[in-house]
Amino acid sequence: MSKELRASEMKNSNGGEINHGYIQTENDDRKHTEQTKVSQIEIPVTQDKEDEEHLTGCAKVANKIQTTVGVIFSKYGNKIKLVIKLVLLLLYFTYLGYAMYYRFGDEGSIRFLVCSIIGVIFLLIHIFQRLCQSSIGTFCQRIGSTCKGLKKTRRYIHRFLLFAVFVFLTAYIIVDVLLDYPENAVSIAGLAIYIILFYVFSKNPAKINWRPVFWGFAIQYIFALIILRTQWGYVTFQWLSDSITESFNYPNAGAISVFGELYTNYFFAFKVFPAVIVFFTVTSILYYLGVMQVIVMKMGMFLTFCLGTTPAESLNAAGNIIGGMTEAPLMILDDPFLEDMTNSDLHVVLTGGFATIAGIVLGACIQFAVPANHLISASVMSTPAALAISKLAYPETERPKTKSNNYDKMGKSTDRNVIEAISSGAGNLVKVVATIAVNVMAFLCVQEFVNMTLTWFGDRVGVEHLSFQLICSYVFYPIAFFMGTEVPNCRRVAELIGIKTFTNEFVAYTELSHLIENKKNFTDYTAHWNLSSDWYYQGEDIILLYVNRTLKNGIISAKSEVIATYALCGFSNFGSMGIFLGGMSALVPSRRGDLSKLVLRAMIAGNVACFLTGCIAGLMYKDYGST
Repeated sequence: MSKELRASEMKNSNGGEINHGYIQTENDDRKHTEQTKVSQIEIPVTQDKEDEEHLTGCAKVANKIQTTVGVIFSKYGNKIKLVIKLVLLLLYFTYLGYAMYYRFGDEGSIRFLVCSIIGVIFLLIHIFQRLCQSSIGTFCQRIGSTCKGLKKTRRYIHRFLLFAVFVFLTAYIIVDVLLDYPENAVSIAGLAIYIILFYVFSKNPAKINWRPVFWGFAIQYIFALIILRTQWGYVTFQWLSDSITESFNYPNAGAISVFGELYTNYFFAFKVFPAVIVFFTVTSILYYLGVMQVIVMKMGMFLTFCLGTTPAESLNAAGNIIGGMTEAPLMILDDPFLEDMTNSDLHVVLTGGFATIAGIVLGACIQFAVPANHLISASVMSTPAALAISKLAYPETERPKTKSNNYDKMGKSTDRNVIEAISSGAGNLVKVVATIAVNVMAFLCVQEFVNMTLTWFGDRVGVEHLSFQLICSYVFYPIAFFMGTEVPNCRRVAELIGIKTFTNEFVAYTELSHLIENKKNFTDYTAHWNLSSDWYYQGEDIILLYVNRTLKNGIISAKSEVIATYALCGFSNFGSMGIFLGGMSALVPSRRGDLSKLVLRAMIAGNVACFLTGCIAGLMYKDYGST
């Protein structure tokens, strides 16, 4: 009976016949594996015994100590690590308590306390997830199996939340924004125009899933509401930007010691690049420690929860906030996410890369005196906008292959310790710095050549000062206007958009920094000489009489400055198309054809995502700096 039972268990699925050869082979393999394991265990033991026989005196004592310590750590290693962590945590809280007792009330103590509270919250969340993850998953599975109407209930809850958020945002915009600043309503028209255009020219309008579209814009609104319409939100991000800017000033001491006090004459080399070095080094260390992966994973889970996007889409979008357009896909390369992505998923990855800027570029742009608080918020706000506009432009028509819970399969650092992480990061940084420098020089040279050529052609027909910037100021005028830019500044902001689209964001932010510096000089001047006869316009330039200074290209208002900061915050330009396409093709060579078809559409969508962020900034703008 037992033989028949064993035979019936070994029947194959095709013909139901017993594969005796397979049984014999499996048994032989199993015996071979067990013998190999035994031999692997016995050989080191035998070698250790032979080595011990030759040890004498201190060497023998040292060997016994090493063996004893090794046994203790192998047996109680986890408990020892836990005790060390608890001791370190206790010492930290002891230091925190004494620091608060010794000095409390200044900015440093508040920063220390807030960061500690945030750290404790994340630690508690991590511990709770580790302890309760399995039980919560089992509980949810039981509910899902017993409650047949759970999906229907979730659908009703989602519709209720959608309706509630829509009503809240609409009421808030009418009551708190449009009644006080009716001119901001033009930004609503800009949002509507972009949504309608992308719906009409969508790849498949009938397949659009409106959930990611709505929640992408809703998250943008909520984030802008916190930053631009609340005093505490504005102050918080201003404090954050000041802290980041302060950290970027640390390399100045090294530059002064090597190149002297006049190092600032080479601003790009010794102010911009050190900021890139600081950010890249810190990011490399955090990536090695796994902190960066945790941050990206939590942000990705949040985006999936709100927008209903796949883990691959959400993780890549979150990674774009910190990494660059070619670095973020590396975070999802360990699992075959990229290989199995649908065309809609690939379009999301491309659009997310074009709609944001890397953290290292963010650090460089801060050195241009561009408002750091708006740069930080723009990079975050453009992430849900990229997901929303991408799903509108290229909706999902296939069945995604990635699972809904694949959040832990992210790229890990290959470095073996912190020193190697810093060293390898520095090696990679050489390429980044060289790429930035060469690209800026190349695009500025090409731009100057184009301007000289256009000026020559203009002179032939009596058109003076014809230039690339002049053409852009008219072509992109409607975009600047419908973002809410004040009319006198529309041509100037349109010019910046054209520079960013056809060259890159570095050149555009450089031009914006000149306008910001002009405004600062103009404000300082008018504080002493405020009569209309003390200064005047000469074309687009402002002449300051008493200091004999010309503010080239004039100035723009604070609102236009903020809108331009948001609109320029992205890699969406023609030069980046080649960089992104080359990087992605190297990661997934089999999808090169699909990527080449999607890259232009994604670049346009990335630009529009930045413009949508500019529209929301124009709608929600409130000048707290003057209050």
